[in-house]
Amino acid sequence: MKTPSTIWDYAPAPESTKVEIKPQYGLFIDGAFREPRSGCSIETINPATEVSLSRISEADAIDVNLAVVAARKALKNWRRAPALERAKYLYRIARRIQERARELAVLETMDNGKPIRESRDEDVPQSAAHFFHHAGWCDKLKWACPTANGSAPEPIGVCGQIIPWNFPLMMAAWKIAPALACGNTVVLKPAETTSLTALRLAEILQEIDLPPGVVNIITGAGETGRELVAHGDVDKIAFTGSTDVGRAIASTVAGTKKRLTLELGGKSPNIIFADAAIDQAVEGIVSSIWANQGQVCCAGSRLLVEESVADEVIEKLRMRMRSLRVGDPLDKNTDIGAINSRAQLDRIESFIKIGVAEGAQRHEVSDVVLPPKGFWCKPCFFTEVQPAHTIAREEIFGPVLAVMTFRTPDEAVARANNTMYGLSAGIWTSRGSKAYEVARQIKAGVVWCNTFNQFDPAAPFGGYRESGFGREGGRSGLSAYCA
Repeated sequence: MKTPSTIWDYAPAPESTKVEIKPQYGLFIDGAFREPRSGCSIETINPATEVSLSRISEADAIDVNLAVVAARKALKNWRRAPALERAKYLYRIARRIQERARELAVLETMDNGKPIRESRDEDVPQSAAHFFHHAGWCDKLKWACPTANGSAPEPIGVCGQIIPWNFPLMMAAWKIAPALACGNTVVLKPAETTSLTALRLAEILQEIDLPPGVVNIITGAGETGRELVAHGDVDKIAFTGSTDVGRAIASTVAGTKKRLTLELGGKSPNIIFADAAIDQAVEGIVSSIWANQGQVCCAGSRLLVEESVADEVIEKLRMRMRSLRVGDPLDKNTDIGAINSRAQLDRIESFIKIGVAEGAQRHEVSDVVLPPKGFWCKPCFFTEVQPAHTIAREEIFGPVLAVMTFRTPDEAVARANNTMYGLSAGIWTSRGSKAYEVARQIKAGVVWCNTFNQFDPAAPFGGYRESGFGREGGRSGLSAYCA
């Protein structure tokens, strides 16, 4: 019997790649691009084609110090600037992101591997929204983060910020916007595999005449990040990334006066009750685990389904998975793009092999033809998963879903909380009282009801336990940048 995919083919709809990319980028320090003292650089490639895009500079200890010195020098005037002046700059950044939205979306997709629809419709608009939102808070900080005498709070100072490769531009906005709104200056280090949109953001900062040194962007690998974390004149470290690196950062910062916020890994439960709207829930499952190829810290990677509807959910999920299109991230029809790097693909494949070896049953679309070049992984899910299985416990950070069942709400809560993480969770039910009762028992920083992965700059996001501490967004996110 022919499936729809064999009856007709979708015509490709590729986005143009006419985006200027320099052969090599310097470090953005004190308002200007400059060559690294080390003279070293790192190649950045398109994960969908393995073609070189550019080379980024690798900052060493001297470069990091120059960036911190520039931020410290700029702090004096920036923290004293009228709140409305700071707001003007944030509004300008937001508007310029909107004006250059297509360019940023295409560059993000080429550098990261995610589908252009996600870069265009989610990442870039969210990035602009965070600058707009925090611009509005600049003159209202005394209400957002009141002090004992009712005055506006003081900024912390120089903030070192380290962001991951899964949402490069959006994470930069999440970090930079609240820091600047509160009067801090910034040294930002993007991930070495996805630095191009952060460097394009640096060009935007030049265009809007942000005072030199207020934001400095230094690129490099792990050693650059370690130098920034250990620098003695940095007042705060904000890190988003893996739990293992977060532990190392916490150890380095311990015993110093540095402030610290960590947004780390997750193994988030997505709970489907029998009274849920099943078709809607299946769409929620798809977006929770297969968006951005599953490379999301809050991905709903553990699906918990009430036993009475498990067969129905699994069958509909299997059919829905067959309709997902894997391929060129720049094609507007693509649902699943490329994995960010060879190292990450190897990690995902090793977990898939472990899942099979431990007795779970793997489900995938066998007739998907992957491109010959690039880093690709078919979306899949596992059934017959036990809580002790590795794929039910470890963060895979890929398009791999572990499915388990439960019989009662208490069992659902117990299984949801059976993890070292605590970042997010999803609940699907038609009964508001049940959603509330279950949500208040879930040990996670964010709980979505009848949706998943919905973000707003006004809503705080973050976790606890092994998923870190501190919040991004909302008043809680602002307070993290106030002394």
